[in-house]
Amino acid sequence: MAGKFPALITPMLASGTFTGKTAFITGGGTGLGKGMAKILSTLGADVAITGRRLNVLQETAEEISTETGNKVLAVAMDVRDPESVRTGVDTTIEELALPNVIINNAAGNFVSPTERLSANAFRTIVDIVLNGTANVTLDIGKRLIKQQQPAVFLSVSTWYAETGTGYTVPSACAKAGVDAMTKSLAAEWGKYGIRVNTIAPGPFPTEGAWSRLDPSGEGLKLTIDRTPAKRLGEVEELANLVSYMVSDYANYMSGEIVTLDGGERRGVCGMFNTLDRVSQEQWDFMEMAIRSSNKKSKE
Repeated sequence: MAGKFPALITPMLASGTFTGKTAFITGGGTGLGKGMAKILSTLGADVAITGRRLNVLQETAEEISTETGNKVLAVAMDVRDPESVRTGVDTTIEELALPNVIINNAAGNFVSPTERLSANAFRTIVDIVLNGTANVTLDIGKRLIKQQQPAVFLSVSTWYAETGTGYTVPSACAKAGVDAMTKSLAAEWGKYGIRVNTIAPGPFPTEGAWSRLDPSGEGLKLTIDRTPAKRLGEVEELANLVSYMVSDYANYMSGEIVTLDGGERRGVCGMFNTLDRVSQEQWDFMEMAIRSSNKKSKE
């Protein structure tokens, strides 16, 4: 049975693309992680979704498995704890198999002036995002190398890991570390048949993230306004790109950071991009003023 996707956003890869493969997704119970789990299951993969809230994971696993007819395993796991990660991976291997596809999606973030942060608050984000990604990658990577099994790792980062940003400094620092890990391991582990890539999403409507970061909704309006596409991304759009990046069709892609943000990064970073607020009438006036000035300078 095929999974249900919006009418205009259907899986772009062929049914059965991931048949015989096992995917391991951290933070897979909700939001982007759930969307990625759903499309990979739809395309034939057995999927393990992990997180700290087992009840949420179980509900998601049952929902996806019912739609797709494929195995979806709920695994309670804390990426910050290497022992918890080891146990979670052991469970996945016992119930499914050693993963071929590993997606590091677990994240944490909050908006705050940096001078208001405690050392513990900063460490909490880094532990989830950077150390959590490292814990999962090292645990599964060592097993893959020992078993001589090819695989692909995909981490979820953000475009501001490259540019930097105020008010979410711990996240920017941690995601920049994830990006560096991606590029470094792609160079080091390629000889084992292991690919390592990152996807950097822009604004996507995940309920948990937006309710924590922007409870008033005003920030969301500003984000849409500054994004050239003038809309949020659809989770299924991200899931489709992810499915390609972790598929055999992308076997020659490694060490890459792919941004999917409706042009938000470019919209924010351009020096003159705010001129899109200038009306046609104002442009007409400016053009007349410039022509008049040029004419006088030639007289």
